[in-house]
Amino acid sequence: MATSSLVKLNAASSQWIGQHSFSQRSVSSSSSSSVAFPTRRVSLPVVRASSSSYVDELVKTAKTIASPGRGILAIDESNATCGKRLASIGLDNTEANRQAYRQLLLTTPGLGEYISGSILFEETLYQSTTDGKSFVQCLRDENIVPGIKVDKGLSPLPGSNNESWCQGLDGLASRSAEYYKQGARFAKWRTVVSVPCGPSALAVKEAAWGLARYAAISQDNGLVPIVEPEILLDGDHPIERTLEVAERVWAEVFYYLAQNNVVFEGILLKPSMVTPGAEHKEKASPETIAEHTLQMLKRRVPPAVPGIMFLSGGQSEVEATLNLNAMNQSPNPWHVSFSYARALQNSVLKTWQGRPENVEAAKKALLVRAKANSLAQLGRYSAEGENEESKKGMFVKGYTY
Repeated sequence: MATSSLVKLNAASSQWIGQHSFSQRSVSSSSSSSVAFPTRRVSLPVVRASSSSYVDELVKTAKTIASPGRGILAIDESNATCGKRLASIGLDNTEANRQAYRQLLLTTPGLGEYISGSILFEETLYQSTTDGKSFVQCLRDENIVPGIKVDKGLSPLPGSNNESWCQGLDGLASRSAEYYKQGARFAKWRTVVSVPCGPSALAVKEAAWGLARYAAISQDNGLVPIVEPEILLDGDHPIERTLEVAERVWAEVFYYLAQNNVVFEGILLKPSMVTPGAEHKEKASPETIAEHTLQMLKRRVPPAVPGIMFLSGGQSEVEATLNLNAMNQSPNPWHVSFSYARALQNSVLKTWQGRPENVEAAKKALLVRAKANSLAQLGRYSAEGENEESKKGMFVKGYTY
């Protein structure tokens, strides 16, 4: 288990760290006499696993979220994005309508059997039901860990190939401390990488460094960071190109996580599945997606990480579930599960339609999707009996949340 004690690097175990050798010694093979040659040693700092006093709690929280048969319900859409969801069923984007929809989701009896964590938007973290019960308490009563979206969105990255960077580090420590007081125990930061745009070395480094700084700040304030560099589905590239980019991105991410002394046992990952680009002429099977995705993870993700919580990335509800199920047909070094937004909510919204008389039916629709993905996490899901609506894709170019 990770602790906050000092961890010293062992020079005997490696001759190379960070492009510096531990020692360089010149030895003459032609001389039998004892000659003192100059020795240059690289001074390495003592590395701390974490200075946070929350280490044990972080590890416990991460393990709770990465528990068998359970995953994450992501309802952290910004007000603008939530407005688009509401507009799809003819509702205005008002706080009352957003609260009514999230109340429907968070007061579903039995949800905790399949859901271990829920990512909230800041507005939702501080909201309550119409009866005055906080949404945080609703989650706790179902043994669901409350989480919080902490990034401030994407902006154009100057000097890049029309790529983006994620904002939100300014003031993150103080905001995280307040979120912890309100009951949040994990956090989420989403940045994106575009395959058709390169990706450029600048964009990859910016994404990785931002995620690492966010992760370190989150842990220092008691929040388990979800690390999410989303590889967007945009493009007509084959699955092999997605794999190549994903391996490059995750290598950079873990390099900077280590540099920032992030405790791997106290993080969760939210990767994209390795799929072909959305416009590629050939569609990959769940088995092919599982093979490439697990190959990437095994090459890049240390087994110390407790959980891999996949985003659905614009796949249909059934596609996301089938692909997750394919990845759980044999044991993995980590808990391989889901952190879905639309792939859990699409049927719910269409069932609800904003009408009070449909609330109970919508809650049942949520449980159907949550149970399906719970079974997929256990490798026991079958698509038999799924309706046609749940098989429809949800890809939107440039945004695959």
